Amino acid sequence: MNKKTIIKTLKIIIPIAFGVFLIWLTYNKATPKERTDVIKYIKNADYFWVCISILLGFLSHLSRAFRWKYTLEPLGYTPSLANRFMAVMIAYFANLGIPRSGEILRATTLTTYNNIPFEKGFGTIIAERIADLIMSIIIVLVALIFQYEMVSDVIISFSQATIDKLGSNPILLIGSILIITILGSLTYKYLKKPNNKFTLKLKSFITGLKDGVFSILHMKNKWTFIFHTVFIWTMYVLMFYVIFFAVDETKNISIGAGLSSFISGSFTIAATNGGLGSFPYVIRETLLLFGISKASGLAVGWIIWSSQTLLTIVAGALSFFLIPILNQKK
Repeated sequence: MNKKTIIKTLKIIIPIAFGVFLIWLTYNKATPKERTDVIKYIKNADYFWVCISILLGFLSHLSRAFRWKYTLEPLGYTPSLANRFMAVMIAYFANLGIPRSGEILRATTLTTYNNIPFEKGFGTIIAERIADLIMSIIIVLVALIFQYEMVSDVIISFSQATIDKLGSNPILLIGSILIITILGSLTYKYLKKPNNKFTLKLKSFITGLKDGVFSILHMKNKWTFIFHTVFIWTMYVLMFYVIFFAVDETKNISIGAGLSSFISGSFTIAATNGGLGSFPYVIRETLLLFGISKASGLAVGWIIWSSQTLLTIVAGALSFFLIPILNQKK
């Protein structure tokens, strides 16, 4: 097994192992009564609200597929809504296995079935992510208005943990700097040779990527794009928030507490595969700050994570199966 294969394998195994470790840690630290209470809360949850949450999650994914049309159109591409939706769901499904691989697979899917150059499709996805980043910042600012101390504590704790991790491991920090320096030097060296094959391919890729990213500036329906962006994030918050109505102890939770736990939970999606283990754990710890018991907080975390993961698995698996069939004639 070569070094590249080992690194790829570790990228898959480490996040899963970390998620499993957090599940074990949560279980091990819970008292027998807390474990019983978590199971009781999950069993007695009002699953009407869980179904509403799944529906809202589905609408957010559908809206994302709609929105993608407006960044692809300026580049001269009009893939069907079905293909765009299935590409989105395949991406989410892939992220459960290999974090952040979904964006690449999403662009690759349209390359395969609609002949859209990968770099241009990937560029439009980056453009979307910029819009999503702006929305996430707005949500953090709104949460700060409602619950300044709690939200700032969550953000500071997360940032400090990252800094401490780098500070406590100078080898990791120095190694990262060296790798960036070496890659930068090699790139510069190749770019100085205008007729080099690598340089020509890299320039072509960067041009396509730039076209995709800047497509957001040339779209005809900017306001529709903005509407879908706001709608997607509204659905994200609502699909999270309605689960609180499913558990008795969290029915009357404040907006500030809901937004704070939404923000802290969002950080975990990249930490482990789709938030495996880490999402329920962080939701529990955040809700503890607002006087919610460990058992009910953990139950809410697991219900939210399980329902949305189920939606992703079902829709993603169906998309993997259906997209080649629906595009067979093409």
